[in-house]
Amino acid sequence: MGDTRRFKKSYTRPLKVWDDARIEGEKKLTKGYGLKNKKEIWKAESMLRRFKAQAKKLIATRGKQAEKEKQQLLTKLASLGLTTQNADLDTVLGLTMSNILDRRLQTIVNNKKLARSITQARQFIVHEHILVGGKKVSVPSYLVRKSEEDTIAFSPASKLSSDMHPERVQKQAATPTDAEAEAAETEVKAESKTEA
Repeated sequence: MGDTRRFKKSYTRPLKVWDDARIEGEKKLTKGYGLKNKKEIWKAESMLRRFKAQAKKLIATRGKQAEKEKQQLLTKLASLGLTTQNADLDTVLGLTMSNILDRRLQTIVNNKKLARSITQARQFIVHEHILVGGKKVSVPSYLVRKSEEDTIAFSPASKLSSDMHPERVQKQAATPTDAEAEAAETEVKAESKTEA
């Protein structure tokens, strides 16, 4: 008979679709965070808007229930890594889009140098090469919790788990220390004097 649930969008589109300043800002975010389309930006904006609306409501209300909801909101945001443990509601109102986008799985995989670029990080996630907490996650927009951040790794079944795979980021050679560089420089000078 079909699913009786009523699905609704988890985001709202901007009211002014052809606003030049907004379009330029969205282009920079799309390129910088390797997003697929503007819909991902709008979803993050809607999430941020909900957090801020809840914080504003809790600032205005008093009572046991308000305190309970305040603690729940702050605990949730701290577990997502958006705020610190001892943050208050004013900190929630100061959150920006980049705070949300920095906690996406795609961004964290790129920051942990598991991929060469932000777009390659997206490809690895979509192709199910990445594990979070021992489970495959194929959603680049997954918000990584603080407790899960250290558990991000390649799947053992994936060929990318080998350090010798050509697509893995190769570790660069160690840079010489100051003493080694100085010794090499004096050696070159000594050789040039003997030649002259």
